[in-house]
Amino acid sequence: MLTNAFDPEFESSSSSLKIRWILLSAFGGMLLLMIFAGADSLRSLRKLNQVSGEVSQRFSARTTALVAVVVTVHTYTDQMEEYMLSDALTSDTAAAEIQKHGQEAHTAVNKYPRDCGPDERSLLAKIDEGISTQEGSFAGMLARRADERKQRGHAFVYGEVIPRKTQLLRLASLVADLNDKELNSENQALAAQFEQLQNRLGRTIALTLVAGLLLSLAAGFYILRLEQHGRGRYLALARSRQELERLSRRLVDAQEAERRSISRELHDEVGQTLGALLVDVGHLSNLLPAEDKIAQEQIGRIKKAGETAVKSIRDMALLLRPPMLDDLGLVPALEWQARETSRRGEMEVEVHAEELTGDLPDEVKVGIYRLVQEALQNAATHAEAKNATVIVKRERNSVVVEIIDDGKGFQPERTRGMGILGMEERVRQLRGELLLRSTPGKGTTVRAELPINDKGIG
Repeated sequence: MLTNAFDPEFESSSSSLKIRWILLSAFGGMLLLMIFAGADSLRSLRKLNQVSGEVSQRFSARTTALVAVVVTVHTYTDQMEEYMLSDALTSDTAAAEIQKHGQEAHTAVNKYPRDCGPDERSLLAKIDEGISTQEGSFAGMLARRADERKQRGHAFVYGEVIPRKTQLLRLASLVADLNDKELNSENQALAAQFEQLQNRLGRTIALTLVAGLLLSLAAGFYILRLEQHGRGRYLALARSRQELERLSRRLVDAQEAERRSISRELHDEVGQTLGALLVDVGHLSNLLPAEDKIAQEQIGRIKKAGETAVKSIRDMALLLRPPMLDDLGLVPALEWQARETSRRGEMEVEVHAEELTGDLPDEVKVGIYRLVQEALQNAATHAEAKNATVIVKRERNSVVVEIIDDGKGFQPERTRGMGILGMEERVRQLRGELLLRSTPGKGTTVRAELPINDKGIG
């Protein structure tokens, strides 16, 4: 744990995780802010709508009640005027009807909503008082004799009924004005609340926009940082890959140089030494008498063992680095390799190779030779193939090499041995492409395409 605390990768990962949490918290906070603002706005709008409905309902109820008061007062006073100015002053039915309308006027005043202000209640009390006064005056007129009522009817109507009617209507008009003023006041209050809601929404939207801008800048910075970090890691990985490729190329070159050196040492030093030994053994055989059968048999066994050693060393030297690859070219070296593979095992190998025009560089010839060598060795050793075919041909700006066998096959996506990895690495160093096609029980095809130009340089 203490080591990770000072590890740059651990620190970068911890910083990235912290930035992710910060961005997630910021975006979550902005989302919560938007949700809260929307919920608060809906709640405020719902409240304003409710208050507006209550105001409208209250104004409508007061207006309806006031209209009822005005209508009943009109009806009451109009019938009273008609009665006092008509000839039917002795009709008890008409008088009772008028008194009934007076009671209806009282009832209309009493039904006016009680949630009104003190000024309205005062005016309504005056209206009710005026109606009561009118009732008292009318009752006094009814108490007089018919001829007296007829004589005083015009004076009563124009002196008392009409002025009181005008006064009552004026009081009702004042109540309507107060009602209108209260409605205007409440509408202004609603407008102020709505304006406050608009301002609050504006501030919330502005805050959300600012938060979104800051989050966008933070996200952009974070993305740029990740991009720079990813570019740095990619460049480091590319450099590491290039270093590995250079190291692999140097290892392959060193391996080929070592094989050439060992092959030369075996052929020149060990082979010549064994050859000289065989010559000396032959001289020794000539010096000994032919009758000495035991010595001649011993010398014969030594000579046979030396010849076997010379042949084995020659085969080893040829397998390590056949001189014909440098002296005669690629195709003869492949044909010799096919013959040697057929001779040492039970697999018959055929080579179908075109004469490649141009001078192939040494690394291309060695790469093709080693590719065929590895593929044939795998076919003979692991695939237990009985027949194999090597095809080498030229296609435009590339050399195509195919090794086809009838072995037991395998699954390339699951089996990745050192031989396959070595072939892939050699082909990759030559900037070529390697394709393996194999199915269990149906053989294997190894196909390599190596790019070359007109001069034969890969």
